[in-house]
Amino acid sequence: MARTSNLSRRSTRRAPRRAALSVGSVVAVLALAACGGSDDEGSSAEPDELDPSADLSSQSITVSNWAGYMAEDIADQFEAATGAGLTVTEHATNEEVMAKLTAGGDSGIDVAFVSGQYAQALNDAGLLEPMHADLVPNLENLYPEATQLAFDEGNEYSVPYTWGTTGICYRSDLVDPAPTSWNDILQPDPEYAGKITMLSTERWLALPAQKALGYSVNTTDDEEIAEMADLLTSAKDSLLGYDDTTFYEKLVSGEAVMTEAWDGWCGYGMAENPDIKFVVPDEGSDLWADTMVVLKDSKNKEAAFAFINMMLEPEMHVWVTENVYYNVPNQAAAELVPAELKEQFPQLDVTPEQLAEGEVLVDLGEESTKYTELTTNVTAS
Repeated sequence: MARTSNLSRRSTRRAPRRAALSVGSVVAVLALAACGGSDDEGSSAEPDELDPSADLSSQSITVSNWAGYMAEDIADQFEAATGAGLTVTEHATNEEVMAKLTAGGDSGIDVAFVSGQYAQALNDAGLLEPMHADLVPNLENLYPEATQLAFDEGNEYSVPYTWGTTGICYRSDLVDPAPTSWNDILQPDPEYAGKITMLSTERWLALPAQKALGYSVNTTDDEEIAEMADLLTSAKDSLLGYDDTTFYEKLVSGEAVMTEAWDGWCGYGMAENPDIKFVVPDEGSDLWADTMVVLKDSKNKEAAFAFINMMLEPEMHVWVTENVYYNVPNQAAAELVPAELKEQFPQLDVTPEQLAEGEVLVDLGEESTKYTELTTNVTAS
């Protein structure tokens, strides 16, 4: 598959929130949904009785995913492997798919791809089917670290599909010395003023300030958030702007020399200019994960879990790394990544232990609105 095509399609994955539903609205909707969900706070609903020998050819599922996040012929592959039908629908942001899943009634979606903290929120609202490990034997392909992620320890209701971290993507030929700290973009050398971008997505806009100040990526402390707001507001003086989707293009052109970036998206710039590098600052960073979940209202759960199991096949899962430049938490798949790809994209040559040094993002419940307010106040100031 041509990489130029991958880049074009992939640019919708973590785009700025275009959906009308803010994080605060998601919290409110999930609070209402929880009223009809699990009786045990913070736990998933009771598992349905499923038939391991069900005739999958009589079932059909709808999967919602980000554009370009799986093979274009996935429906044909799934039908060939299981006999079940598959329809793919796309969402541009977590918030967009959350709006569909929490609107009430049958969403029509059987399997959804959502980031880990959103899977946690859906589970707490009783909207997810617990994992049926007997229907997903390929769970054994996951790294041990991928079974202990803070938002879902033990993979009780979600399966990680990709994982990674956030750092600084930069032009090594235009920045000297190379950045090593989040302060290199928050309080840069005047030479680089107006040539830096940061992410605007709520939890990631806050991340550089959190780590520079020594705070948790999951902090809800009002004094800490106020200090973060001050630092982020002062950093605006040196920014070219906030950019969640095209920052690597600005690096390629030289319009920007340093950007806050997700590791995989930095790879898009590397593919076009070998002088573009990625570094995790010395203060540390996050560990994010995108997951696969099965909705409680799915009428075809056996096929839904068969889909998740198929996506964990090593030959299937390695497609993500080879085409999207993101690491997968699948040991058997990671072993298939070509050595030359790791040489071109060093962020693909990290170990699970190194990734696990990052702090896992978790759902903050009603206190998530603090990050909505922080983002609004900083970007509007």
